[in-house]
Amino acid sequence: MSITTKQNHIGRKISRIRELRDMKQEALAQALGTSQQTVSAIENSETIDDTKLAEVAKALGVSAEAIKNFTEENMISYFNNFYDNSTSTGINGMFNPTQCTFNPLDKVVELYERLVLAEKEKVEYLEKLLKDK
Repeated sequence: MSITTKQNHIGRKISRIRELRDMKQEALAQALGTSQQTVSAIENSETIDDTKLAEVAKALGVSAEAIKNFTEENMISYFNNFYDNSTSTGINGMFNPTQCTFNPLDKVVELYERLVLAEKEKVEYLEKLLKDK
């Protein structure tokens, strides 16, 4: 009994990642500066050279390694972990969306300073108009 292993079909992985990113072949072709037929040929290829893979990865917004290591099982696991962890600790504990990454008071002060500056400029302009009369 022989056990056959599943081929590492890069083209199918590219196609699946493109679909998950809700991107059509035409959009990927435009990002690559090529035709839709070329993208179709790439997605039907079992292998792709590293430079072309890097271009495709950049156009898809992922790394070349992400394409090489892509599996449906990993995606399901990723999304399950994402939704399980996103409400309490954020994505893999790295980011908590409930915490501000800036000081809101600093933003209020910055806005106030810009308003004061605008008012000063307005007063200077009006004074200049009065002098000219």
